[in-house]
Amino acid sequence: MNVQKLNDKKHGNQDSYKSLLLLDEISKGEDLSQRDLSKKLNIALGLVNSYIKNLIAKGYITIKNIPSRRYTYYLTPKGFTEKSRLTYDLLHDYTRIFREARREFRGLFNDLIENGIKDVVFAGADEVAEIAYLSLQEVDIELAGIVDDTASAQSFFKTRVKPLKDISGIDYDVVVLTTFLKRNILYKKLIDNGVDPVKIKTIYQIDMNDNN
Repeated sequence: MNVQKLNDKKHGNQDSYKSLLLLDEISKGEDLSQRDLSKKLNIALGLVNSYIKNLIAKGYITIKNIPSRRYTYYLTPKGFTEKSRLTYDLLHDYTRIFREARREFRGLFNDLIENGIKDVVFAGADEVAEIAYLSLQEVDIELAGIVDDTASAQSFFKTRVKPLKDISGIDYDVVVLTTFLKRNILYKKLIDNGVDPVKIKTIYQIDMNDNN
């Protein structure tokens, strides 16, 4: 399956993606500790420390000690070049992701139609959800709601995004995971909130040992 190959490739690119997140945040010039970066980017503190060490070793960022035993990180010219390269690669990947995900969501929704599914909930409100929504418009299935693990008053195509814990108050037939980056986290949280795993559908592979 092409999407499985894409999943494997994307999983292998997680380091690049997280490195880009860190480089982008550091490029803003704010005084941020590793704990600050961890909270802002939702990356485990230990991983932030590991990535920072790696980026320093490669010459992409420098570090300066400031009062209160804090540190400020700066991008080097080499770091700015690397940030641009990673951004280009990510956009190139997203083009492929869009095409693959569009086709796979079409297949998933057609299968759901054949099984008499009428109402679905989306779990995850990122770019993948937008692709899923476009595919959903091609079939006779209603979007009963959309949930995410972030507190939000945001809306998704005129549907208010609800906290994941509110899923018990929504009438649905199945839940469709509509995120790639947070698929493993949301899958576990759905189960923790009482969703039957049989009712969780996804076009991506789930790794129960991965927290991303």
